[in-house]
Amino acid sequence: MIFHFTKWPHFKKSKEGMNPLKKKPRSKHLNPTQPLPDWMKVRVSFPKDSDSLSVVRADVESKELHTVCESASCPNLNHCWNRKTATYMLAGDICTRRCQYCDVAFGKPKSLDMEEPEKVARSVELLGLRHVVLTAVNRDDLKDGGAAHFAETIQKIKTYSPHCTIEVLIPDFKAKEDSLQILYTAKPHIINHNIETVERLFPTITPQKNYRRSLEVLSHIAKHGFVTKSGLILGLGETETDIKTCLEDLYANGVRMLTIGQYLQPGPTHYPVQSFVTPEQFEIWKQVAYQIGFKTVASGPLVRSSYHADEYFEIEKENLPKE
Repeated sequence: MIFHFTKWPHFKKSKEGMNPLKKKPRSKHLNPTQPLPDWMKVRVSFPKDSDSLSVVRADVESKELHTVCESASCPNLNHCWNRKTATYMLAGDICTRRCQYCDVAFGKPKSLDMEEPEKVARSVELLGLRHVVLTAVNRDDLKDGGAAHFAETIQKIKTYSPHCTIEVLIPDFKAKEDSLQILYTAKPHIINHNIETVERLFPTITPQKNYRRSLEVLSHIAKHGFVTKSGLILGLGETETDIKTCLEDLYANGVRMLTIGQYLQPGPTHYPVQSFVTPEQFEIWKQVAYQIGFKTVASGPLVRSSYHADEYFEIEKENLPKE
C-alpha cells in the first residue's frame, strides 16, 4: 500500500489529537499542494500492537511527550519508529516563530513542564535507546531560549542511560553566549543547528531567523570542540550557486556532519514547493559536499535531520568530545 506522507504521516492519531494551532494559516495566500513524484512514495504496512512503532507510540503517549516526528509531520515516522528511534521535542509543541516551511504550531507557548526532562529520560531508558535526538521549539519567551531545559534533559538521560549517545538539534538561541554555555556544560555528543535554506531565501522563508546568526552559532559550537551538524532543505527555489555557497559557508564555520533533504509543503497556506529534486541530483550534491570536506553526508529526498542519526554517529564517533 502506498501513501503520500504529507497526507497521512502515520496511522493513528495521538490521544490529544492535532494541536489546533497547527490550523492557523502561515500566509494569506492559498498554495495547493502538488502531486508527489514517484520517488517520494514508499510502500508501508499497517503496524501491529507488538511492532516497535506501536511500542514507541504507546510510551510517548503514556508520558505525554512530544516528538518532532509527529509535530512536524516527518515522512520517516514509520521507518524510524519501527527502528525504535525517535526525536523528542522539548519545551512543548508551540513555537514562537512562524516559518513558512514548518508544520509545527506557532503561537504563545505554555509554561515549561518541569517534569519533562525526567519523563524523557525514563522513556529513553525504557525503550533501550543507544542514540537519542533531542530538539525543541523556539522559545523566544524564555530568557535562555530553553537552554537549561535541554541541559537538564541531557543530564537526566546520562543518569539513567549512561551508554546512550545524545544528539541535540537546537534553535539559534538568538546566538546568546550564556545560553550556548549552559548547553555546553551538559556535554551532548553532537550539536546540530539547521541552516534550513540558502541565504537569499531567508527573508521570505524564515524571516524571524538570520542566516549569518545561524552560521555564528555553528562556528561557536565547533570552536568549543563539539561535533557540529547542520541540515539544508531543497526545493524552495534555490539555485545551484546558492546551494554551493551555502555548503561552503557551513564547512567554513565548522560543520562536518550534513543532511540534505527535499522540502514537502505541509499545507495550502505554507510556502509552495518550487521543485522536486531527483534522487540523482541529491547524489550529486552528496559528492559535492564530500569534495568540500564534510565527513558524513546524508542526502536524499526523504532525508531529515535525524535520518539514521545513530548510524552516522558511528562514523563520527572518533571525533566526539571526551567526558
